[in-house]
Amino acid sequence: MKTRSPRSLVTGLMWLQQREGGGSLRHTCEQSDGLSRYGWLMHDGENFGVQEIRDGDLLLKTEFVKRPGGEHGGDWSWRVTARMEGSGGPAPLLSLFFYIATDGQGTLQPQLENGTRLAAVTGTAEELGHFTLTFLRPTAENGEDPKYASYNFLDAASPGLHRLTEVVRSSLSNRFIFAPPGRPRRRFFAVDAFRGLPGAAGEPPRGRLLLHQVTLEPPATVEVTFESGSASGRPGRLSGRALSSALSRHAAEFERRFEETFGLGRKGFPPPQRRFAQAALSDMLGGVGYFHGRSLVRSPLQERPVPGPEAALFTAVPSRSFFPRGFLWDEGFHQLLLARWAPALSREAIAHWLDLMNAEGWIPREQILGEEARAKVPPEFLLQLSEMANPPTLLLALQRLLPDAPPPYLRRLFPRLRAWYDWYNRTQAGPLPFTFRWRGRDPQPERFLNPKTLASGLDDYPRASHPSPEERHLDLRCWMALASRVLAEVAERLGEPAGPYREMERALSDNGLLDRLHWAPELGAFADYGNHSAAVALRWRRVTPAAPGRPPPDPQLVREVREAPRPQFVGALGYVSLFPLLLQLLRPDSPRLPAMLAAMRSERQLWTPFGLRSLARDSPLYMQRNTEHDPPYWRGSVWVNINYLALRALHGYASVEGPQRERAAELYHELRHNLVANLYRQHAESGFLWEHYSDGTGRGQGCHPFAGWSALVVLVMAEDY
Repeated sequence: MKTRSPRSLVTGLMWLQQREGGGSLRHTCEQSDGLSRYGWLMHDGENFGVQEIRDGDLLLKTEFVKRPGGEHGGDWSWRVTARMEGSGGPAPLLSLFFYIATDGQGTLQPQLENGTRLAAVTGTAEELGHFTLTFLRPTAENGEDPKYASYNFLDAASPGLHRLTEVVRSSLSNRFIFAPPGRPRRRFFAVDAFRGLPGAAGEPPRGRLLLHQVTLEPPATVEVTFESGSASGRPGRLSGRALSSALSRHAAEFERRFEETFGLGRKGFPPPQRRFAQAALSDMLGGVGYFHGRSLVRSPLQERPVPGPEAALFTAVPSRSFFPRGFLWDEGFHQLLLARWAPALSREAIAHWLDLMNAEGWIPREQILGEEARAKVPPEFLLQLSEMANPPTLLLALQRLLPDAPPPYLRRLFPRLRAWYDWYNRTQAGPLPFTFRWRGRDPQPERFLNPKTLASGLDDYPRASHPSPEERHLDLRCWMALASRVLAEVAERLGEPAGPYREMERALSDNGLLDRLHWAPELGAFADYGNHSAAVALRWRRVTPAAPGRPPPDPQLVREVREAPRPQFVGALGYVSLFPLLLQLLRPDSPRLPAMLAAMRSERQLWTPFGLRSLARDSPLYMQRNTEHDPPYWRGSVWVNINYLALRALHGYASVEGPQRERAAELYHELRHNLVANLYRQHAESGFLWEHYSDGTGRGQGCHPFAGWSALVVLVMAEDY
């Protein structure tokens, strides 16, 4: 837990199952740890949360409650309950490490008992004033009976929050003995002396770390309380029965509010499916965080990359384990769900994102702010290119918030929205009027079967084989139609001139013009246009040795073009083809709508029992690797965010008069059932939401837990579009 501030006080939990050789120290969410499941079961985004973590046979339950009061946010308490679920043999000892650390400001003072047990920490911080953090003695699961434990503590200089795990790991020693009365003695690892980290010699400390280690035999319960110095008149410490009572009260309120917001009980969903939906929402809320730092930016106006301005970001994240940072196009989908649960929180996150804009109106698509964020990113992805866009999905969420958004909020946002919109029109314009082109496609086309278009968010989705300024990208054109519509709606709410936005919306929604620019008769679908060849393949090429007598370098897998490219429509039917339908630009009586619905329902093309696949099964690049080390990503898998847009659109077409009304309703009900049933089944089997799903088996793929846009399943269950 940390405050929303650049130099935050941080508290946290690590744990270690004591085994021969030391076991594995757990701290941050890492896929490589191989935990069988972990995630929030309930989290209201503000005052309360319940999380379960399964690490082998160990089940950890973490619960917290905040109690407002005083001038600094009030009190909060954590409870951690540990038990073993396996059978046979003595359970390994468990060590729980509770820590508090400063990061550049604040003071900490340890309060020791018997020289070995850190009973409490008193301190001060800019945002928290004076406070006391108390580590209560462990009890049995009933919360009453005392539990035997060994105690150790660590007082160390902190080299930065991103290195706390290393500090603790490097301080462990197995010279300690666990000696319960009348029971066998056991040796265990505990924090001892901290002697510094490799490569950190001479670096000034960034702060201070105080750590309380409690080692015990599960089952057991441990509580930690934080009490604010400015909170007066508290009824008593928030622990024991008072904490149990508060947790029960908050859980009941969460259940009530969830049903009131999403109505899944009224829709007939049984309790296990309702708990699944609650976990999906809670995991997204539990991933909301505050980040601070500078992006690394490359601009055509500068010779080498430069740090961007210092920035703060309050945002949800796609994945706590793999993508614990802000992504621009993901965040619009996140906020569609959060806007329903907590509109004020959602408005704040959107405002934070728009505040990241530079003077030209550009927002970096990936926010890697601060050392903690940078530690999770491969070096090649750190750089943000100032010509690259990302889909403006924040406008989807803003459109949802508009009816109840306070006018002063919209008035603050409007200049930024206008600058962002103008930036897209200025920098992403296509070769013809009312066309658009994603900049920043991969500049080395010979390396890829089909050069990637990271800016679009659909990374390796097939585009024109040979990037050129002549390209016309269908999805970006549709995003700009949505942007024009939302800008017009905001302008009209504020009494600002909306005419130019409405004119642009009319032009980009003109079905005849859309046909002329993007309908591919040979594909029977809408498509991109560009310098394209379908006759491409990856071939191994032997590389000539650099000098005679030297061993030859490894062969390289490079692209072979068997037929020269020419300007034409790109023959790839998939998510991009659906965009005029997904964003509901096609009129309900459009003669193109039947073909779109047929492609969606065709099992040879996009339909699967688990949702719509991203690329038609009969497409030449379906499930094809892009390089030797670059497996297919948006080339067949089922992605929840696009399926959500498809359901939203089908629901819309089924609700208005038109020749395809009944067909749209039929597809809507079938697709909704398939998507919800598969996500629930995969969550029940694996314990996680996933980044995307196999179009052949429905199994979760990519990173996990992925409580980013995959959590949109909650809105699909609620039929809330």
